[in-house]
Amino acid sequence: MKPLLYSGASLALLLGFSACTSLMNERVERASVEDSLATYGLQVTADTLPQPYKTESHTKRSETIGWPEGKTPQAPAGFTVAKFAEGLEHPRNIYVAPNGDIFVAESDDEKKSANRIAIIRDANNDGRPEMQTTFMSGLNQPYGMLVLDNYFYVANTDGVVRYPYQEGQTSISGSGEKILDLPAGGYNHHWTRNLLASPDGSKIYISIGSASNNGEYGMEEEVRRANVLEINPDGSGERVYAAGLRNPVGIDWKPGTQELWAAVNERDELGDNLVPDYITSVQEGGFYGWPYAYFGPQPDPRMKGQEPELVKKTIVPDVALGAHTSSLGLAFYDQQAFPQKYHNGVFVGQHGSWNRSELNGYRVLFIPFENGKPAGPPEDFLTGFIADLESGEVYGRPVDIEILADGSMLLSDDSSNTIWRVSSNR
Repeated sequence: MKPLLYSGASLALLLGFSACTSLMNERVERASVEDSLATYGLQVTADTLPQPYKTESHTKRSETIGWPEGKTPQAPAGFTVAKFAEGLEHPRNIYVAPNGDIFVAESDDEKKSANRIAIIRDANNDGRPEMQTTFMSGLNQPYGMLVLDNYFYVANTDGVVRYPYQEGQTSISGSGEKILDLPAGGYNHHWTRNLLASPDGSKIYISIGSASNNGEYGMEEEVRRANVLEINPDGSGERVYAAGLRNPVGIDWKPGTQELWAAVNERDELGDNLVPDYITSVQEGGFYGWPYAYFGPQPDPRMKGQEPELVKKTIVPDVALGAHTSSLGLAFYDQQAFPQKYHNGVFVGQHGSWNRSELNGYRVLFIPFENGKPAGPPEDFLTGFIADLESGEVYGRPVDIEILADGSMLLSDDSSNTIWRVSSNR
């Protein structure tokens, strides 16, 4: 069975006891030896994860207090983190158009969503945008955005709509053309629908989360959900590209290939350390377990005896990211400005836990790649989002990541209404 993580050096990372490096030893001591061995190991496989219900299920939600003046997320030495945009209303997904215009979906759950898209323009790439304004409004929980063949596509929670678009235009109005209905609503706010065009532009991929935690509302509510769908640019030809992905929010192509990767939120209520979120290559026709199994053919005890043939087919994900981290954004680094170690590796935005006794996530991770494969454990890249671990106070919560043509990185921080820019000092 293929390893999930090349651990050892990053004990507190996978299990989630490393919100702060200085607390790592204390937390590892509090974890049982059995749990530590089961979760870390030199080559962690699905067989060595903790047993379901090894620990009780907890609820601990964070409280955002905002960033004090002059304080920013913390990056490794050699990088600068600066505020790129503010004054947004719950900025979630970021999309960079071919001409460099930056679009931000301002959206939230149904009762709080601004239902609009902002456009930000930084034509001289100095990190100080000369324009920030509303591009579209009156949408329905928008998330995915895409420019393709003179159309601007928006993935609302209930469908994909496209609008005629000319490069450089700064606003769009009207109802557009709805090319595809999508299943809407659902438990745990799995309302996001992301979009990604194939490298040749002939297909569009749509990521859709489940309507439930583990199918408790009946599988009839899960039709076309927990999937990556594939369609033609006009909305025709829909098919399931991959299934069993509980909430595959971030999707991206590995640089120079047609290999799709996704960041996936896994299920809750099996214990503090189950089930880890993950990133994985997404195989055409692949099944990744939800809701019947997880991390390979390990049955979810709540679905005992159901769909045994699907359980057997469950694919083991490539890299575990820690349980309940709410890993949302995913972006490969396909530019040159960052140091060599980051080239072709992947960044993951972790929005942070609620179903855990101690906060987990609330950071941006980096996973190095060599020869097209993960080449080491995840490592912290942006930290400092947690203000007080015990009280659960956080300054902000990371969501999506985009890499700009100049090699800098943008990160949306939805709870502090901020877009951060990370640049290399080289």
